[in-house]
Amino acid sequence: MILEHALLSVTPAKVEEFESAFGQAEAIISSIPGFLRLRLSRGLERPNVYLLLVEWEELEDHTEGFRQSCRYQEWKDLLHHFYDPFPLVEHYAPVREV
Repeated sequence: MILEHALLSVTPAKVEEFESAFGQAEAIISSIPGFLRLRLSRGLERPNVYLLLVEWEELEDHTEGFRQSCRYQEWKDLLHHFYDPFPLVEHYAPVREV
């Protein structure tokens, strides 16, 4: 399992619109082979910053299967215009779990 981590800084005036659009985007990403689950959390100290955690079976399920699919363009069209600045996306492999 690979964990994708992204901090999403959303333009403050557009947080409600972002959350609505993200609801639509969930159907896109969850249709990709290798997708396991996701969690979107909203910051308490900075309510316009969201933490996106997505679990994938393999790194390539995200970097190739999703990012190189036609569905990714739909995802981009729904979400990318909300970000300022554009998020850094990183991937993590489990070391320990309790």
